[in-house]
Amino acid sequence: MAEAVADLLLTSARIDVRADGSPPETTMAVGAGKVLALGRAAEQFVGNRTVRLDLAGQAVLPGFVDVHNHHSLAGQAALSEVRVASDRPLDVLLEAVREFAVKRPEADWIVGGSWSSNDLSGLNTAEARRRLDAAAPGRKVMLRDDSIHNRWVSPAALRRLGIDAGSADPEGGKILHAGDGEPSGVLLERAAVLADLAIAQDQPFGLADLERFSAHAVGQLHSHGITAFQDGASSLQQMEALASLDRQGRLKAWVVTSMLANDPLFGVSPLGEGIIGAREQTRSARHRPDFVKIFLDGVPPAGTACFLQPYPKSPVLPDGGQGEPAMDGAELRRWLRSTAERGIVAKVHCTGDAAVRTFLDAVADVRAAGLHTVRYQLAHGQFIDPADLPRLAELGVAADISPGLWYPGPLTGVIAQVLGEPRGSRLHPNRDLLDSGALLGVGSDWQSEFEPNVFQAVYGLVTRQDPQRRTPGSLWPEQAISLHEALAAVTGDAARICGLDDVTGALSPGRSADFVVLASSPYELPVEALPDLQVAQTWFAGEQVFERR
Repeated sequence: MAEAVADLLLTSARIDVRADGSPPETTMAVGAGKVLALGRAAEQFVGNRTVRLDLAGQAVLPGFVDVHNHHSLAGQAALSEVRVASDRPLDVLLEAVREFAVKRPEADWIVGGSWSSNDLSGLNTAEARRRLDAAAPGRKVMLRDDSIHNRWVSPAALRRLGIDAGSADPEGGKILHAGDGEPSGVLLERAAVLADLAIAQDQPFGLADLERFSAHAVGQLHSHGITAFQDGASSLQQMEALASLDRQGRLKAWVVTSMLANDPLFGVSPLGEGIIGAREQTRSARHRPDFVKIFLDGVPPAGTACFLQPYPKSPVLPDGGQGEPAMDGAELRRWLRSTAERGIVAKVHCTGDAAVRTFLDAVADVRAAGLHTVRYQLAHGQFIDPADLPRLAELGVAADISPGLWYPGPLTGVIAQVLGEPRGSRLHPNRDLLDSGALLGVGSDWQSEFEPNVFQAVYGLVTRQDPQRRTPGSLWPEQAISLHEALAAVTGDAARICGLDDVTGALSPGRSADFVVLASSPYELPVEALPDLQVAQTWFAGEQVFERR
């Protein structure tokens, strides 16, 4: 018998070791939280205390890796906020606000969401402002949109923020006005941050609250088979909560955090060097504060994504324009070089093709300086000029893609509306990126998405269609990728992009025993069945952390 003894032996399984469709193994030995052996070699690790788990032919895949979410905010939303999917009618959202106000009379603010970017014009009216006030009379209400970049607030909230008809737009943001000349309550980009700052002052969350939000969110991720993730925009307080959970033995996931270098959205502090200087005190066995997050632009529906060609003038964007960058190229180059010199990787938010080019030009500057060890992440990268496509692979930039934000639906509809066609539908060129040699990793962008459903994302990647079957048609179907490629983007390639491939992403000896059990293999199902495929069990480091009842 081998010196190590297995705690667990999986038998009669269909184990896809690398989630690539290779011939499956049937047996796997797990000990001390790691994979010990697969196949016939696994039996030599069996001892008196080994628990045998006969999976009766069920499929096993490596635990999924989510390269971009906002887990703490999602946990906060689930436990303390109004929560309505953005594709629901406005009446449903207002009724949810009304019910919350009745149940939570002690709450200073009513916070939540979300509303569709497609409704922006409809909310920018005196009538919509009146309806929001009627849903929670005299209460301060703040509701996020589906992009998380914009807010809709009540008249009481406007008074708290000191915003009236004469208020000037803050730099990088807009205060929209209704037809009566008064603020409608719609706040775009940096104007929206004013509401977040006020809420943080009026009802701050402590460490115990943030621990509760993170723990709840990790449990939700487990229900979708996710055992590792990268938080896409982390505050120091959130990082401290993760480290605290880990010290208590309660963090059941591998977590990489992206420290906010700038903040057009959340209203947190410290930022930049303030958070970087404190990062090592939050490092733990399962928490790695190894990235910075930089916002380079906004989002197309608000006209804040930066494009090489102007937006068409329209009722949505009467002034057209090309979008204003959140950071200029010179400052971005300084950030990328200074962090690369310290081994810190950057995840850079770019949704317009001009922002993508600015980012790639800055990475080229870093590479020219001889700094080649860090692999950068292009977050979202919805629109990429064809001339820039091959540069990702050439420069060592991985694509962080969020299918839930671009398969056919309300959000893609409003993007097409503000950009015009065919331009508006030419987003996320995933096939071209893979063919150019770029790495792709799937991020849910949860809480922007209502849930971090991996198989709905996989379906979107493979078909370019709506997995919820609400919106017909395909979005740029030529950019569909194969099932093998899609599963790699939620396992091995995603782990590599996050810098977690030393511990997870594949079921090979020495790596963490992170795996999901499925009643059926995705390779054996018709593609139309993928959105409905559910995780039966999730295991992290050899411990079962979820079972579907």
